[in-house]
Amino acid sequence: MNALEKIKNQIKKNSIILYMKGSIKYPSCGFSAKACEIISMYTTKCKYIDVLKNPDIRKELPIFSNWPTFPQLWINGKLVGGCDIIIKLSKTGELKRILQNL
Repeated sequence: MNALEKIKNQIKKNSIILYMKGSIKYPSCGFSAKACEIISMYTTKCKYIDVLKNPDIRKELPIFSNWPTFPQLWINGKLVGGCDIIIKLSKTGELKRILQNL
């Protein structure tokens, strides 16, 4: 399975997926740490993919998503965005509403 097929399969199989640097317990960048912190306030259903351990995904995902940075949050097969958007949606209450209705 090539990287694009892996990405499509992961997004299809997981209603909430965060592509990030590091792991939920040991994030490797501040943006990924903040995204994990916010998402974990609202749900435990999120699948976390460490792009540092998956260089093929790290290379291919920005092309597929047309989003150049990490983290990337995907919900129900659609790209939500990165850390700034996650923070904004959390502040408005929209992220809590979306995640708790899955």
